[in-house]
Amino acid sequence: MDRLLLVLGGFSIVLLVMVLLSVRKEHIRVEYSVSWLIAATLLILVSFNRTILSWLAGMMGITYPPLAVIVFMFGVFLVVLYRFSLRISQLKDNNIALAQRLAILEYQYKSTHEEQHPDSKTH
Repeated sequence: MDRLLLVLGGFSIVLLVMVLLSVRKEHIRVEYSVSWLIAATLLILVSFNRTILSWLAGMMGITYPPLAVIVFMFGVFLVVLYRFSLRISQLKDNNIALAQRLAILEYQYKSTHEEQHPDSKTH
């Protein structure tokens, strides 16, 4: 049990350090790093605190506490991934709206240009 908790805690610490380094090097935006930082911190707390671990296992009805950490970790990452899925969907919708606005502006520009210069054809 101790070895598994140590590995899970080590994984959480590595995740925390990776996120902080990514923020520092500007590979990830701060607002997106918050979810990962919270997830890593929660996993560190659950991995290294026996009281929280026992309580969590009891709440889940799991007799083997390290399994509760793995289930908890899976749940935390599902929430983080769901949050990012929502953001990606929003960005896709914004992209579509932007492309439509650009197409309208191009059409208006070409229409205006053709009215001012009926002899020339634009491509």
